[in-house]
Amino acid sequence: MNDPIKILIVEDEMLIGANISLQLTTLGYEVVGIVPRAEEALSCVQQDCPDIILMDINLKGELDGIETVKLIQKDYNVAIIYLTANADDVNFNRAKSTHPHAFISKPFKKLDLQRAIELTIERLVQESSNNISDENISAEEINPFILSNCIFVRHHEKMVKVNINDILYIEAERNYCRIYSKDKEYLLVMTLKDMDEKLPSKHFLRVHRSFIVNLSQIEEIATSHIVIGKKAIPVSKSLKDELLKRLQTI
Repeated sequence: MNDPIKILIVEDEMLIGANISLQLTTLGYEVVGIVPRAEEALSCVQQDCPDIILMDINLKGELDGIETVKLIQKDYNVAIIYLTANADDVNFNRAKSTHPHAFISKPFKKLDLQRAIELTIERLVQESSNNISDENISAEEINPFILSNCIFVRHHEKMVKVNINDILYIEAERNYCRIYSKDKEYLLVMTLKDMDEKLPSKHFLRVHRSFIVNLSQIEEIATSHIVIGKKAIPVSKSLKDELLKRLQTI
């Protein structure tokens, strides 16, 4: 699950939908559609297979958001986050019967939305790992799950969350790479090149063919190396200027 999380917005107020879409795009998610009615939602789910649906309960038309979710759940297993300005007990209990992953009352802040989605993703990762047969795949073969501010990695038979700010550097080991955080190490079945393409660039820079570093963790800069956590990490001559330029912007 290294591709961006795909999210469908079902919201009959298009200005609200567009604002939510902008927030989600900024957070690194892929918005597959903004639709106002049940019919369009059903069509979009069929065509685009979203991972998460942000569903307004009070839709215009014959079906409201809860009834729409019930129809979707007959054929698709997709995470639901309800959005509503009317959080009364009746609607809440109706919504609860569809087992949503989250419930957000309008108006909400960007942080509320971000946390609801991250908790939903964490549940999806856990559910996915629980469904993996040990006979078919080893723990190390599960790819990391990279978000804007954290990485979920497989460690001791479970997915654990590693905050971006806690990562010191990442070192290549042939077709593997090893994450060094402040207190742990994690071995991943992923090349350093792939890891470099998926990590948020504002935090990380590949400074050598074998190393990616967290720019905020650099303690010393020498002629041909940098120091992070008492580790001397080589810096390629061709990347030294880029490193210095990036350090001026953080």
